[in-house]
This record gives sequence, structure tokens and C-alpha cells, in this order.
Amino acid sequence: MKALLLRVGIDKGCGGALSPIFEDGSFEYIPIPESDSETHETRTYQNTLGIKNKPLADFLPFKICQSKIHFDPEFETFTYGDPSKSKRKSLLKLDKNDLLVFYVGLSPYQNNKYPNALYIIGYFVIKKVIDFSELSKEEISKFCNLYSNNSHIKCDNLKGLVIVEGDKYRSTLLDKAILISKPKQNKIGRPYHAVSPEMEKLLGIKGSIQRSIPPRMIRDSECMENLKKLLKM
Repeated sequence: MKALLLRVGIDKGCGGALSPIFEDGSFEYIPIPESDSETHETRTYQNTLGIKNKPLADFLPFKICQSKIHFDPEFETFTYGDPSKSKRKSLLKLDKNDLLVFYVGLSPYQNNKYPNALYIIGYFVIKKVIDFSELSKEEISKFCNLYSNNSHIKCDNLKGLVIVEGDKYRSTLLDKAILISKPKQNKIGRPYHAVSPEMEKLLGIKGSIQRSIPPRMIRDSECMENLKKLLKM
């Protein structure tokens, strides 16, 4: 068993904001804005309510409030897709019952006790990994129907696409976020988010996790047990 950690969700570089974390440790998972104008998606930040029963737009810059949302990963039918060379290679290494763990940048809402940092917000227990480049036309049609809730399918963006399907009974969006980073500075004083010392010890990974490239793979059995305890699996 192994686990792949990926950063997802809106951030300062894509969307111009971070999702909020609240006083009780709960959070809004806010995906990135959809960049494909041909998408069949109808949900926008303005017409989509979050866990606080408020439009997601309430937590975002005005300029993107009417933007359509690129829900990926999505936690309704539990799919995640990516066509990029940098990620598809890692996704294709996942096997049934492995973990795909998602982390995001969160910012404290109304100056609460939580730091502006990176947090684990959910995971998939892998059911299937589908490489669309290996499918026949008939199989593509079948999986497009099966994964119609995925943003890449809604955009008809299938070239190089890999879709990971999570087991719906064992995959989840967490109720409370799990802090995994600590701010540091590089040699020229530029800040970045690195794995916290506690998580280095528990998960066996270190260094910058500011971006999801390269994706971090956890293979060590002891580290995997620590991760499962962290996720309360």
C-alpha cells in the first residue's frame, strides 16, 4: 500500500485567494476556476453554497465570483482527473486500495487561531485508475458516461487524461483540516511552505510542498500506518 499527496484547490496563483479555515477547524474546499470556456459545468462560485450555507463567492475576490468552477477532485462520485505529463505518470502508479491524499492552502477566516498554511482536506481509497489514452472509442464513451461528474469530462478534455476513481464507501472530504506545513524562507528570503517537522517524522517526506509537482509518494509501511492514523482510517 502506498499514498500519493497532491495539492489541489484555489490558491493565490490560480484564482487569487485561499480557501478559508474556520475557528473549529472546519473549512471550505474551494476548487480552482474553470479555464475552459467550452465546459458543460453550470456551477459558479456565486450559485454554489459551501458548508456554512453561504455562496463560495463570499470568500473570494469579486472578479472571479461569476466564474465557473473546476471541481477536481470532486467528492460526490469521488473522481480526480489530470491530463498533464507531470501528474499522469504518478497517478498511473497508483493501484487498488492505495491512497490519493489531497491538501490545499487555507487562510484563517476572521483572524482565528489557525495559521495560513497547507492542510490535508480529504482522500480517496483507490478503486480504479483509468488511462484514457489506452481506451477504445467504445470504452471512452462508457467511461465518459460513468465519470460524467468530472470536470475534464465536462470539458471534453480527454487527451492524455487519467482519471482516478475513489471507493465511495471509503473515500471522504474531511470535517476538519490537518495541518502539514510550516512557513520557511529560501536563501534570498522568499517565503514558501515546507513540510512541518512533525509531518517529516510521521510521513517521511520533507522540503517544499508549495506546489504539487513533483507529487510526493509515501511507500514506507510505518509512514503509511502513521498517515492512516492521521486520517483516522
